[in-house]
Order: sequence, then C-alpha cells, then structure tokens
Amino acid sequence: MLIPELPAYLSSMGGGEHKGLIIALFTLTAGISRPFSGKLTDTVGRVPVMAVGSFVCFVCGFLYPVLSSVAGFLFLRLIHGFSTGFKPTATAAYVADIIPRERWGEAAGMHGLSFSLGMAIGPAIGSAISQAYSIDALFYCSSVFALLSIVILMNMKETLPAAQRQRLRRASFRISRTDIIDPRAIPAAIVTLLSYVAYGAILTLIPDWTTHLGIANRGVFFVAFTIASVAIRFFSGRLSDQYGRVPIIRYGLATLILSLGILAWGNSPVWLIVGAAVYGVGTGILSPAVNAWTIDLSHPQQRGKAMATMYIALEAGIGLGALITGWVYHDAIGRIPYIFLGTMAVAALAWGYLWAYRSESEGNDVPV
Repeated sequence: MLIPELPAYLSSMGGGEHKGLIIALFTLTAGISRPFSGKLTDTVGRVPVMAVGSFVCFVCGFLYPVLSSVAGFLFLRLIHGFSTGFKPTATAAYVADIIPRERWGEAAGMHGLSFSLGMAIGPAIGSAISQAYSIDALFYCSSVFALLSIVILMNMKETLPAAQRQRLRRASFRISRTDIIDPRAIPAAIVTLLSYVAYGAILTLIPDWTTHLGIANRGVFFVAFTIASVAIRFFSGRLSDQYGRVPIIRYGLATLILSLGILAWGNSPVWLIVGAAVYGVGTGILSPAVNAWTIDLSHPQQRGKAMATMYIALEAGIGLGALITGWVYHDAIGRIPYIFLGTMAVAALAWGYLWAYRSESEGNDVPV
C-alpha cells in the first residue's frame, strides 16, 4: 500500500535526494534480522515469529504521521524493515511443514500468489486513499490491515514439533556464525541476490517514471505486474515439481531479463504496462521455483535458517539495487533507462551462474 506514495511523500518533506534510502534502509534491517528470525522460527515456533512481523507493521503505520521529519521518516523505515525480516521466513517454513515434499513447488506458487494479490491490490488502494484523503489516512489503513493479519495468526495451529520447541529466553537471541547462513542454501541465495537487484531499482524508480510518462496513479505498474504474476503462479509452481527447479528458474530469469529490456527501451505508458506484465510473469516463474529449491537444499530441522539465508540474499539484492539506483539516479529522469539496462546485466549474471551450477551438479546428489 505504501511504496508508490513514499517517494513523493519524502520529497514533500525536502528529502528527495534520499529516495534510494526508502527501500535500502528497510531492506537493511530486514536482512540483519533474518538470522534471528530463522533461529527463532526453528526453536520458538513459526506462528510467534509471524506475529512479530505483523505487529511491527501495525505499530509503524501509526508512527509515520508522528515522525514527520526526513530523519524521523528514514529512522522509521529502518524499524519497519523488521516486519519483512520476520514474517516471510516463518511463513515459508510453515508452508513447507504442512505440504508434502513432492508438491513444494506448487505450494510455493500458491504462497506467492497470496503475496502477489496483496501487491496488486495494495498499491492501487494506497494511491486511491492518498489522493482521496491524505497520506496519513493511508498510514492508518496499513495498520488496520496489519491488525487483521494478527487476528488470523491467533487462530493458526503451530507446526513446529513440540519436541523442538523452546521457551523464549535471552539465549534465543544469541547468534553464532553457524546461525547466520545455511551453506546448503547458498546456490539459491546467489540466484536470488543477483535477480532481485532489479526489484530494488524498480521500487525506487517506477513511481517517478510513471509520473514522467503521464500516469496519475503511481500504483498502475504494480497492478499490471501483479496481475501477470498472479496469473502465471496458478501453474508455474507445479512446473518445477515436474521438470526440476533449475530449468524453470532459468526460464524465469530469461523472462525477467526481457522485461528489463522493455522497460529500458520503451518510453510510453503502453510499454510501461507491457514491461510490468512481462516482469510479473518472470517473477511468477522464478520465485516459487527458488523457494522450493531452497527447501530442497535444506535440512528438515533447519528450514527456518535456510529460508532466512535465501531472504538475506533477497533483501541484500533489493537494498543494493535501491541504494545504487538512488546514487546514480539523483532525480535525473534521463538516467532511468540506463539504470534498467544495468540491472538487466546483473540478472544475466544469475542466468550464467545457473549454467555453471547445472554443469557442476550433474552426476552428484544435488537437487536441480
């Protein structure tokens, strides 16, 4: 709901040169909190960790109108990142717990489908609320949705086996080097890091690029992107169950690269929407396969840590993409196509890495 409106909101406070930090600070704390959320997911439980993520969203929605300076806003973005650091890690582990292994790809697709629906509805509703009422009303509405999430969580059954559960204590927050990264999940993390740099750039640039192209509702890109992503997820998850994770991930990356080329070379509202739709298809193919691949590579008792490893890479990719984009862009509209071309090259590195990984793993007992 918030993302399309935040760049203009920051500019209205006099912080336009800091637009790259809107996403970068958010993803920084999301990434930092992943090792903690992964450990807590595997020890305390899936549901409590999900609840922490929702609670942070609830509180932040009420604080945005209060901390109305540039420094206060950026500080709150830093705090808000903890929501993404906690909830997706536990949610992915929860889904893997309740679904048979042979259907993990399909389950990841349906899980991503719910996320995509939120991404489709949220930006459009957010822009409409902001235009019809005020940005403060939008912040309060986001808190209401977070509260509804907490209510749902209160009625969900914990899936972490009772024998593995521990009471929350100070030691639960002590993180050793072995708690930070699951080495088994590194191949999936590398692909995630390289492919999500583009998303960080998109989140930073698309609101301004949409306005430049004469489109009033800054959420239109995300609507087109998400409709396409939702449509493809109805069957894309099953494809990796049938044909293997790596081949399907390669197709997803190729589609992603094509979409970034369209965004770079297309300079009209029509091409923006086409690029958004193709990007949605690429993400809808890529995301479920990478999530399922991460679970394949992990140990059953360390699913939280494996998912945290993958999500650390995701946050790092988005954060780096947003931060570097902010430095290069600096409110110069003419630079946007070149930034998209740069992210296209980075995504191509992920595609090349997969070819090397496939050759390396052939003949070995490695899920591909």
